[in-house]
Amino acid sequence: MDNIVENKITKDMIIAEIVERFPYLAEYIMDYGVHCVGCGVASFETLEEGFMGHGLTSEEIDIILEELNKIIRETEG
Repeated sequence: MDNIVENKITKDMIIAEIVERFPYLAEYIMDYGVHCVGCGVASFETLEEGFMGHGLTSEEIDIILEELNKIIRETEG
């Protein structure tokens, strides 16, 4: 059996798209300092751009992505 886990979200996805598909992630994204999940910027800014704009490094963003994808797997099975 294949143990490869497909990530549901990536750092190049638009924030609004992520929140639309996985609304329960909005709270977690805001916990990391990106509070614009519902503003106009979210409709064209990627998750990476949002996090970098709030001072996070690429390494920190990769860790957050792992955590967010883990939440999706635990929530949706």
